[in-house]
Amino acid sequence: MTHSRRHAGALPALRNIRLRRLVVLLLDGGIAAVSLWLSMFLRFEGKEIPPPYREMMPVFLVLLVIARLASTLLFRLHRWSFRFSGLTDGARLGLVGLLGTGLFMVEIYLLELGKGPPRSVVLMELLLSITLMALMRFSPRIHWIYQADRERSRRHEPQRTLIVGAGAAGEMLLRDLQRSRDHGYRVLGLVDDDASKWGTIVSGRPILGGTQNLPDLVRRHQITKVLIAIPRLPAQRIRELLTLCSDLQVRIKILPFSHLDLHEKISSSMLQDLSPEDLLNRDPVVFAEQGEASPIAGRVALVTGGAGSIGSEICRQLLVGGAAKLVMVDLNENGLYLNQRRLQHEFPRARIQTHVANVRDAARLASVFELERPHDVFHAAAHKHVPLMEAAPCEAIKNNVLGTLNVARAARAVGAERFVFISTDKAVRPSSVMGASKRIGEMLIRHLGREGSTYFCAVRFGNVLDSAGSVVPLFREQIAAGGPVTVTDPEVRRYFMTVPEAVGLVLKAAYEEHGHLCVLEMGEQIRILDLARHMITMSGLTAEVDIPIVFSGLRPGEKLAEELLAEDEERTFRSAEKILVAEGPPPPSDLLRGVDELIASAQREDADGVLAQLRVLVPSFQQGDGAAAQPIAASAPPSLPSATIAASAR
Repeated sequence: MTHSRRHAGALPALRNIRLRRLVVLLLDGGIAAVSLWLSMFLRFEGKEIPPPYREMMPVFLVLLVIARLASTLLFRLHRWSFRFSGLTDGARLGLVGLLGTGLFMVEIYLLELGKGPPRSVVLMELLLSITLMALMRFSPRIHWIYQADRERSRRHEPQRTLIVGAGAAGEMLLRDLQRSRDHGYRVLGLVDDDASKWGTIVSGRPILGGTQNLPDLVRRHQITKVLIAIPRLPAQRIRELLTLCSDLQVRIKILPFSHLDLHEKISSSMLQDLSPEDLLNRDPVVFAEQGEASPIAGRVALVTGGAGSIGSEICRQLLVGGAAKLVMVDLNENGLYLNQRRLQHEFPRARIQTHVANVRDAARLASVFELERPHDVFHAAAHKHVPLMEAAPCEAIKNNVLGTLNVARAARAVGAERFVFISTDKAVRPSSVMGASKRIGEMLIRHLGREGSTYFCAVRFGNVLDSAGSVVPLFREQIAAGGPVTVTDPEVRRYFMTVPEAVGLVLKAAYEEHGHLCVLEMGEQIRILDLARHMITMSGLTAEVDIPIVFSGLRPGEKLAEELLAEDEERTFRSAEKILVAEGPPPPSDLLRGVDELIASAQREDADGVLAQLRVLVPSFQQGDGAAAQPIAASAPPSLPSATIAASAR
C-alpha cells in the first residue's frame, strides 16, 4: 500500500514535468515564428514585404519551427533546469540556435524552394531566437536570485561577505549562495591573487583585488565574514590570511574539501569554521580504508587506555581495518562505556569487549590477557600531564613504568605477536618525571624485544592537537570565557599532529615492523603564541583588544622545545610513511634490577628515592623548569649519521 501511495503521489509531479516541457517546446516554436516575422520586418525597414517572400512566409515559418524544435529535442533543451542552469547550458543554447538555422537551410535546399529568405533575415532570426530563448530560460533564475536576496534580507541580518578565491570553487560557492535562502551572507565581491582577474566580474560580483588587499577591503566595505573557497589551501597560506585578519574582527569559514572530491558540487552547507587542524601543513595519513584488506584483518587486538584520546582513536582505526575482535582496557569505567557505545554504533557488526582494569595490577592483567589472548597489544595507558607528575613522581612511576612492565609481561606470557608502546618526545633528554618515566618504558620495550617471539616496538611522537588536556581545548575554553589566554612563554614552539594522523602512523609503524623505536616526523613547528593569536582571530575577535594574552612562565618540567631524537640515536632511514627508525645504545644489562628498585621506591612513596633512581637509569634526566633549554634545529640533512630534531611539548 505504501508503494501504491508513493506511485500515486508521483503521478501529478510527472504530469507537471511533462506539461512544463511541452510549454517550453511551444514557446521555442513561437519564438522562432516571431523572430522570423520581426527579421523580415526589419530587413525591409517596416515596409511591405515583397510578394515572393510574403507568399513563401507560411512555408518558411513551418520549416523554421520544425528545425528549431528538432534541434531543441536533440539537445534536450526542453528539459531545462530553470534554477540550476549555468555557463555550459548557455553554450548548449548557442549550439541549438546554430543547428536549427542549419537544418532550416537544409530543408529549403532539399525542398528546392529557391534561395529562401534573405541572408540578413536568416542571421537576424538566429540572433533574435537565441536571445529570446536565453531570456525565456534565464529570467526565472535571475528572478529567483533577486527574490532569494530579498528574503535573506528579511529573515537574516545581512552579513557583509568577501569570498577568497575566484576559481571554479569560488564561482560555484557564489552561485549557491545566490540561489539559497538559508543563510545570511551578502557577498560584496571576491579576492584572488591572480592579478589578471582583478576588475573582472564573476556571477555579478567584482573581483576586488588580491589577498594582500584584504585588510583595506574589509574596512572599506565593513566586511564581517570571509569565506575561503580555495580547496586544500596550504596551512602556511591560511596562517598568513589569519595574520592579515588578526585585527579586523571578522569570522572566517573555509571549504575543507578539494574541488575534485566534491564532484563539481559545492554548497554553502559545506563551509565550516576554521579549526586549529587547518593550521597544520599535514597530508592525511590513512592506515586502512573500511572494507579493504589490512594487516589487522581477522586479528584480536587489545588496547590499554582505550578510553583516552589516543587509545580510543587506535580502537576506531583497528575496527576500520577489520579487526576480528577489539578488547579495550581502562580504569576509567565511564569513558570506557561511552567509547564502547560510540564504536558499537559506528561498527554494529564488530566484536568489542571491555575490561575495567588497572595496569598496575599484574594479576588482573594476567587474567584479562589469558581470557582474550590478543594477537596485537597497544599500550596507550599512561599519566601524561607534566606538572601533575612533577608533584606526584611516585604515581608517574607506578603507572608509566610498573604499568608498562605488567602489560608487556602479560602480552609475552600469552604469546602475543606484537606489542606497541606509545611514547612521547618528552622521553628525549627528559626534564620532567613524566618524560623520564616514558624513557624507561622505551628502554624496557627494547630490552624485552631482544628475546622471545613477541615483536616489541615503541612509537615516539610529540603534541597531538586537540587531545584531552592539550593546549587547544584550553585556549578554546579561555577564549569562550572572554580571556585571558595564558601562554607559558613567548618563545615556546611545538610540533603538532592530529589524532587520526598520529594513530595512522602508529599503526603503520606497528604492522610494518621497522624496528624497536620508531619516531614519527612531526612536520613544521608552530609557536604557541601564534597559535593562540590565530585561534582568537578564528573566533572573530582581536588579540590584545578583545582577548588579552598573558605569559605565565614555564611550568615545572617544561622546555622551550622538545626533541624527537637524542644525540646518541641514529636516524637509520626515512620511510615513505613519515616514520624514522632510531637506533641508540642498548639498555644496560642490569636494567630490570634498577627498574625494580625504582618501583620499590615508588611503592614506598619515597619521592626522593624515585628521583635519585631516575637519574641513575636515565643519565640525561635533568629535572627543572627547562627555561635554559634551547630549541634544536628543526631538521637535519639526511646524509648526517645522527641528528636531533626539535619537537613539540604538550
